Amino acid sequence: MLAAGLSSGEVQEMLDMVCAAGIQVQMTQSWRPKLRDPDDEMVSRTAINGQADTIVTFNRADFVGCVEEFGVQVLSPMAALRRMDVK
Repeated sequence: MLAAGLSSGEVQEMLDMVCAAGIQVQMTQSWRPKLRDPDDEMVSRTAINGQADTIVTFNRADFVGCVEEFGVQVLSPMAALRRMDVK
């Protein structure tokens, strides 16, 4: 929280908004990029099947390939907050 410059209340509010906006994703497509960390495959596959335009993670380096192959942008949490204009 301190690293993002947000109070615990602001973090809770943002997480509530993210949860409220969530959708259930049907895993209909089996293709996915081959990522450096196999544990990240579930995240990329969910993003692709859910037609997400962005993955938000502290671990951006492990998602190299998602952007080029599937058009999914990978942002750090701080960059995502800036994009949403959260202050």
